[in-house]
Amino acid sequence: MLARSLCVAVFILTCCGPLIGEQAKPFGPDFPRLDSDAVGEWWKTKGKGGNGPRLMVPRDEVLGFALYTVAHRTLKLTAQLFPLLPEESRDVTLEICPAGDDPAEWQKIAVEKVMYPGWSAHFRVQNWDASRDFRYRLRHGEKATFEGVIRKDPLGKDTIVVGSLSCNSSRTPGPRPRMIENLIKQDPDLLFFAGDQSYHHTQHTFGWLEFGLQFREIMKDRPTITIPDDHDVGQANIWGEDGKKARTPAGPAGGFFYPAAYVNMVQRCQTWHLPDPFDPSPIQRGIGVYYTNLNVGGVDFAILEDRKFKSGPQGKIPKMGPRPDHINDPAYDRASVDLPGLKLLGERQLDFLDHWADEWGGVTMKAVLSQTAFCGAVHLHGSPSNRLLADLDCNGWPQTGRQNALKRLRRVLAPHLCGDQHLAVLVQHGLEKQADGPYAFTSPAIVNTIYGRWWHPEDEQPGKNPVGDSPLPWTGEYVDGLGNLIRMLAYANPEDRKDEKQRADGHGIVRFNKNDQSITFECWSRFASVEDGDKAQFPGWPVTIKRSENDGRMVKGYLPELQFAGSESPVVKVIRERDGEVLYSIRVQGDRFRPAVYEAGTYTIKIGKDRPDQETLVGVKSGSMDDQRTREVDLR
Repeated sequence: MLARSLCVAVFILTCCGPLIGEQAKPFGPDFPRLDSDAVGEWWKTKGKGGNGPRLMVPRDEVLGFALYTVAHRTLKLTAQLFPLLPEESRDVTLEICPAGDDPAEWQKIAVEKVMYPGWSAHFRVQNWDASRDFRYRLRHGEKATFEGVIRKDPLGKDTIVVGSLSCNSSRTPGPRPRMIENLIKQDPDLLFFAGDQSYHHTQHTFGWLEFGLQFREIMKDRPTITIPDDHDVGQANIWGEDGKKARTPAGPAGGFFYPAAYVNMVQRCQTWHLPDPFDPSPIQRGIGVYYTNLNVGGVDFAILEDRKFKSGPQGKIPKMGPRPDHINDPAYDRASVDLPGLKLLGERQLDFLDHWADEWGGVTMKAVLSQTAFCGAVHLHGSPSNRLLADLDCNGWPQTGRQNALKRLRRVLAPHLCGDQHLAVLVQHGLEKQADGPYAFTSPAIVNTIYGRWWHPEDEQPGKNPVGDSPLPWTGEYVDGLGNLIRMLAYANPEDRKDEKQRADGHGIVRFNKNDQSITFECWSRFASVEDGDKAQFPGWPVTIKRSENDGRMVKGYLPELQFAGSESPVVKVIRERDGEVLYSIRVQGDRFRPAVYEAGTYTIKIGKDRPDQETLVGVKSGSMDDQRTREVDLR
């Protein structure tokens, strides 16, 4: 009887306070004010100037925005609500109808509970028909609705367009009208927000809703990837170290500072709608993970968690700058900070990338999405007078972890898209030699009012092999402060951070052309109009490359030409037998392919229609380009 009474009590709506299950201090007694704008008796809180609760809205507007993806015939959709009053329903309804049909034909397909804290509701719909557009409508109570379109998978499009954005400074609140107008005209097939959607730190629900209202008009009608970064979970930086407890919000010793319940709330609101994680096992303290992949129109995007497993520098390497994560000693030994046992992506994500590299079903091209860059493509930090040699917050450190990650990108000819750095750059990584690795595009800050950065070599000279005819003076080959090789192709320095139109705010667009296997990187100013064409882009952009250029290694020989029967454009994986190193695992074009190798030797070739697992050729020796040997492979 007592158990039954308790169950009933949890769901009773009262006028004297929130539901019993909605604790006033959901993050524990040590953090009583955490997310206070949206927990407990939030409707009694005072905003700035004593104007009442910041998250109070008319009750027909409590449905703030929605996010969705479709993968493996499963729709995952998150409805984000404003905080609810005690007497209001905790149910949200999802309705759909085929696009173009009479809106009166709405079909109710699911009802889900609003989760607290965070005020989000989550819908999973199996057996989704991704071959056509559907309108959707979310309903709460009698009056609140939110509508959008769940797009069909754009398999028939020649070019898949991605909008890449990050770093949405809270110091400039309010709408982003020109940016939204431009994005709607550019009509991306996928939106990628790389992190720092909010800088409100301890008030995530307020900051997340602020972000959602700014971008909902573009997010509501297309799949969207949002991944949290350090500021989203209330930290200055994150070195996650598998989820241990951090000592301070600065975090250089490693871990997450705020309670696991807060971190999980942030991740639930921002990432639940992504495809299911590759391995959902939580890390320490029960903190969840979300690394996964999403195929949009034949372009397969791996979504990584840069910082969740990364080692913190404090206590592991000597302090060589004003902070444990900053190095300013030009004489330090670069190898001295690349210690055995340090992690970057962690073994779990490296295993995921190995698995992902061999999965090509319905895939023509691949790319990798994450929070920050695999190099230190920055010289000036915070102000033009603050020159910093190396920043361990970037993914250029630890260097061995950086190399292991980039090798996996190179194997599948995948470019890397990221944010975090507040400075737009396009680089080509070098692993063993300059420009032998994949390309990487760091998007500009949406609003660049927090911690600006500049690319500004101290000698103000171009590197070797600069970009011909570039309007930018400092392109070419460089070595970052951690000893990593990079070739700078384009950058967008702030000219005057006091003038919002000259501080390099903007967004990126990346176009994946499946027909000619090209990739175009565009970098758009926040205040320009896309109708002005390339004049609205920052100088140095756009840049177009071929997919094959994401592997810049020098070819030293070839294996016999492969001729395929029963399958055109199969997957070919080449493994060096002396050490088991995978050179590449790619979908080739056509019914013939001559595998290139980078040193003489013997190799194993694995081949298949969508995975390299149907045919294996062992002990294949490399030869010269003139060698006319042919191996026929039957994949029927």
